[in-house]
Amino acid sequence: MIGVAVGTMALIIVLSVFNGLEDLIREIYSSFDPDLKISSVEGKSFETDTEFMNRIRRMPGIAVVSEVIEDNALLRYNDRQMVVKIKGVSENFFQQNEIDSSVVEGHSQLIKDDDYHALVGRGIQYQLSIRPNNSFIPLQFLYPRNTPFNPLNPEGAFNQQNILPGGVFAIERQYDDAYVFVPLNFAAELLEYGRRRTALEIKVADGFRVADVKRSLQQLLGENFNVLNSDEQHTSLLRAVKVEKLFVFITFAFILLIASLNIFFSLSMLVIDKKKDIAILASMGATATTIRNIFLLEGALVAFIGAAYGLSLGMLVCNLQQTFGLVSMGMATSVVDSYPVKMEVRDFALTGLAIVVITILVSIRPAQRAAAMSVTDNL
Repeated sequence: MIGVAVGTMALIIVLSVFNGLEDLIREIYSSFDPDLKISSVEGKSFETDTEFMNRIRRMPGIAVVSEVIEDNALLRYNDRQMVVKIKGVSENFFQQNEIDSSVVEGHSQLIKDDDYHALVGRGIQYQLSIRPNNSFIPLQFLYPRNTPFNPLNPEGAFNQQNILPGGVFAIERQYDDAYVFVPLNFAAELLEYGRRRTALEIKVADGFRVADVKRSLQQLLGENFNVLNSDEQHTSLLRAVKVEKLFVFITFAFILLIASLNIFFSLSMLVIDKKKDIAILASMGATATTIRNIFLLEGALVAFIGAAYGLSLGMLVCNLQQTFGLVSMGMATSVVDSYPVKMEVRDFALTGLAIVVITILVSIRPAQRAAAMSVTDNL
């Protein structure tokens, strides 16, 4: 019982941690990613016009449509430089995410007093020593022009635009080390995009299901566009978490199987020890089925009682972790102090089912041996 209880408890705890990590990933990305994102199937950009945008805005369930231009560019500040992802966004961009609430220095306004300002990730700020409160040193962006290279004038092969650093945001290292937000017109001029956009980011209106709006948008736009929800925008990462969770479940199921082998050996020894008792029961009229069921029931009692204790202890440990954060992540850069956990009924059901199947498998052979025992040889 103790072996089954410990294995069951460990499986519940580990599965709950993976559920917590999956939710944590969604929570981190929710402040950066839209409900729905429209992108081109071929190429990194697509043409837009007033009619195209109005068709999308008029669709039921659409609350906000933000235009986005995103590409790599070279960023200079003083004597330092690095390649960053420049993300030009329309003025309504901050109506559908929480990036402005993640500003740790300066302000989040991209257009202030008729001047363009940039919102820089904290990692980029550290790399280039950017000071948002210094209006005398601008950020210099360089992007290659779509013209033949002239070796006599190498700087002429790049578009160059200056913009003042307005604020610094801190969300998650993946974004903090790479992204700079700028006004849409600034990005369109620097990158020479014109009316082309790399994506349209959409906020779904209250009372509408994301899946329904996604389906309607896909029908409207056709096969030339991808419409991705928040999970599909990070499908590889979330799939990796789910695959790891599956393999952990399989591994711990094997551990439970090994723990349940104790049931097999205990029942086998019990059959040998109770030969005379089995013969007496048989002589009193007990059928082979009755004797087999006695040993199956004993194995089931051991497994179910151990599983009940294991599930209860697993739930208790997860509740303590949620309340008090007993186990720390152990990383100074982590967005949470302790391991996140989330219990799901499905995990409890699958764990219980696995124990039932394993118990039946390991109990069948000893029970069959008891049922097949000769009465005359053991009296």
